[in-house]
Amino acid sequence: MTATTTPADSQALHADPVRAEVDRLLDDFLTTKARAAAAQNMPAEANTALRGFLAAGGKRLRPLLCLTGWSAAGGRERPRPVVQTAAALEMFHAFCLIHDDLMDRSDTRRGKPTIHRTLAAQHTHGRTGSAADHLGNSAAVLVGDLALVWSDELLHTAGLSERQLSDVLPLIDAMRSEVMYGQYLDVTATGTPGVDVSRALAICRYKTAKYTIERPLHIGAALAGAEQSLLDSLSAFAIPLGEAFQLRDDLLGVFGDPTHTGKPALDDLREGKATVLIALALRHATRTQIDQLRPLLGHRDLTHDQAATARNIITATGAAQRVETMITERYEQALSQLRAAPLEPTSARLLRDFAYTAVRRTT
Repeated sequence: MTATTTPADSQALHADPVRAEVDRLLDDFLTTKARAAAAQNMPAEANTALRGFLAAGGKRLRPLLCLTGWSAAGGRERPRPVVQTAAALEMFHAFCLIHDDLMDRSDTRRGKPTIHRTLAAQHTHGRTGSAADHLGNSAAVLVGDLALVWSDELLHTAGLSERQLSDVLPLIDAMRSEVMYGQYLDVTATGTPGVDVSRALAICRYKTAKYTIERPLHIGAALAGAEQSLLDSLSAFAIPLGEAFQLRDDLLGVFGDPTHTGKPALDDLREGKATVLIALALRHATRTQIDQLRPLLGHRDLTHDQAATARNIITATGAAQRVETMITERYEQALSQLRAAPLEPTSARLLRDFAYTAVRRTT
């Protein structure tokens, strides 16, 4: 992978102060909601579950990129309405992750039990295991829905001007639709992975490239009154980088260290995720390798030994190295587009540093 400098982690996107500011705003919002619920004798459990989920960690990439887009379009400082809009993106992301974990039947997220597992464990008394699981699943849907509703409330109470709302709402609507379509493609392909790399890349594009990078940059830039030409330049940078980001995630999902990623390295294999990595493995595998690998993909009771066998086969097909090459190509394409973008040096440097950490990450 081509890179001449290593950015200092503490400087990338000035992440620490931004995270702290967003987290404070979210915590204040949830505290207000908890007080209102208590005053109306509403159950506190949903708020507590969502608060715990948000406090458990997370990179806060979408708020960070939203605020970087704001700066890239000439925004100064970090006014409260802009930070609250960025926080609304993180609340929406909580909705996406809670539902995603439920659809993927994941047990852990960020090294801790997922919301549906946590809620099921809290309601085992007097219930069978299957009944508690069903309750946990149902309650998690509702907690996720609550995060969706509250993301809207955060946005509409941020104090944005009429012009800002008019510019931003179509982008937020597009972002929400795109990630739903991406998730639909993912859900319908899971369990039956094939050799169609283009379909796997479409999932990358809608679930990650557009949702995680392009639209947050657009939203921040639009808040600062960006012209369409700047939005186009940000897209040219964001799409290849976002694909590289997801391709790295696919590798980590199979080969990653759970102590770093916060989730088991078995989930993608057990679910039979239709990733680019698996599509390339199946495309380049021998008949014997296919016969060995196919039964392991989507095997819900996959053991660690069987997962090791799957990893060995995937590596032997050259799929992992091909994905590394695709990551490098997209990273270099993103940097090339960034150099051509009409950005002032500070914003360009922040995005360049982000690109480096996005493709080099181990979590």
